[in-house]
Amino acid sequence: MVYVPYIGFMTRGPDKQFDPEIALNKAMQLFWAKGYAATGLKELLETMEIGRKSLYDTFGNKRALYIKALDRYSQTVVSEIYRQLNNPDRPALENVRAVMHEVAEIHSKPMSPGCLLGVSMAQFRTDDAEMAGVLRKHMERVEHAYHKAFTKAQAEGDLKPTTNVRNLARLFMSAHQGMTLIGRVMETHEVPRGIADGALAVLDAA
Repeated sequence: MVYVPYIGFMTRGPDKQFDPEIALNKAMQLFWAKGYAATGLKELLETMEIGRKSLYDTFGNKRALYIKALDRYSQTVVSEIYRQLNNPDRPALENVRAVMHEVAEIHSKPMSPGCLLGVSMAQFRTDDAEMAGVLRKHMERVEHAYHKAFTKAQAEGDLKPTTNVRNLARLFMSAHQGMTLIGRVMETHEVPRGIADGALAVLDAA
């Protein structure tokens, strides 16, 4: 699946022997569900099952932990998007269509988790240069995944040689992100599915 709202965790040992990877996954899930501002330090410590000293010694402060959680999200969720878009076993445009339809279906369901990157972009101030750079880096990975797929589709003859595949990748990145966010508040599946169908219709003329 493209978006996985739950990642299983192993049972850890005592606090001093905790697994940082497991703790980080738990923090990522909590930030994903509640956002940065609404996630308190006490709740983080309880969810991660570690003490305050372990948190600061291993991850730094809450903001540093959040940036690490974004990195983990990119390593897991965004990497899976990249893998599906660039599946070598079928034509590139089939990969694009499959991903767009899957994203639409996942985010048509109640309690859609949305996208941690999108939620983050909406939460932080526009003059926060550090966070903007972090989020831009991860969004560029999504754009690159679509760009690589469209470049392959062009080589396969499924897109015109004159098609600007960079602009096409940015369009699909935006539509993809839009579905994940709008799915958090819409009560009907028609909107995310309509976004996917509208974006995919562009390919017929490309």
